Amino acid sequence: MFGNVYKGKKVFVTGNTGFKGSWLTLWLLELGASVVGYSLDVPTNPNHHRILDPDFETIFGDVRDAAKLCKAIELFQPDVIFHMAAQSLVRKSYRSPVETFETNVIGTVNVFEACRQTDSIKAIINITSDKCYENHEWVWGYRETDPMGGHDPYSASKGCSELVTVSYRKSFFPLKEYRKGHQTLVASVRAGNVIGGGDWGEDRLVPDIMRASGKNEKAMIRNPHATRPYQHVLEPLSGYLLLGQRLLEGKEECSGAWNFGPDVEGHRNVLSVVKELQSHWSRIDYQLATDERNPHEANLLKLDCSKVHASLDWRPVWSSSTTFGNVVKWYREFYESNRVLSKEQLSEYTKDAKQKQLPWAMS
Repeated sequence: MFGNVYKGKKVFVTGNTGFKGSWLTLWLLELGASVVGYSLDVPTNPNHHRILDPDFETIFGDVRDAAKLCKAIELFQPDVIFHMAAQSLVRKSYRSPVETFETNVIGTVNVFEACRQTDSIKAIINITSDKCYENHEWVWGYRETDPMGGHDPYSASKGCSELVTVSYRKSFFPLKEYRKGHQTLVASVRAGNVIGGGDWGEDRLVPDIMRASGKNEKAMIRNPHATRPYQHVLEPLSGYLLLGQRLLEGKEECSGAWNFGPDVEGHRNVLSVVKELQSHWSRIDYQLATDERNPHEANLLKLDCSKVHASLDWRPVWSSSTTFGNVVKWYREFYESNRVLSKEQLSEYTKDAKQKQLPWAMS
């Protein structure tokens, strides 16, 4: 897969103990990469990273600690960096706005500064969020050229992180100097609402439901009519790895910003998602919240993925129903049988991608 480009490559992943980071490092190890992680200690208990217990080094540190981060990157001399470390929760950003901006903006600056001092790096991929866009709650999807924005501190910090990426790409890693003054290509990626087994983050729809179901309790549903682009965690990760492949191969046209979102059917309102999950596990129960004093969260958010379809030939693998079914299966097996299906589901996903003859799975 991915042209075998990751076999033997040195890959540095920030935020590897988080939900998406743990799935990414699992996949990288399966691809034969040499991985080093840099992250805070595990954010939840249970924790997907700790459950998997992967065989690679994790340096426990904060991306706000510029000296420690820079030393870790310089010592490892990676070929590619996936920057995933973030304060990733909207509601927490209202409680801790300074931490959110420091982590998501200054943390990103620290990563790029460390990369400027490390000549081995050929590709940097900054993972941000679909919430980086200035959201007008319109019915069509946001394109990579639409302006950055953000109502809440989290969304604003991700918009800032995108601007930081553009600034460093133009100022310190310009394409006109590629292979002359530097050897690094820079990209940023924006995904939709990512779901999957092993996520126990607070104030997130699927983890809240699964935690409650594991205790035979009702989940509290806050915004039943909010619409989001739901996708399995392996979907955007396949896009990130495909983009990383192209950057490592020196494809200059692949620098820049990219959306990786679901097909139209993946754009679902919260209540329909809850009922879909419920159809796969009878223990799932819920009640609608009556407190209307919740902080502002966007009601409608869609991504336009025309660019990745046309330029990278990337497509989602699993339908919406398959995604929700696999998510519930992972948690159900964990809570009822103490089984962890991550490797099994990764294998199923890649097999299905091959059957669809997606280029990244066939090369």
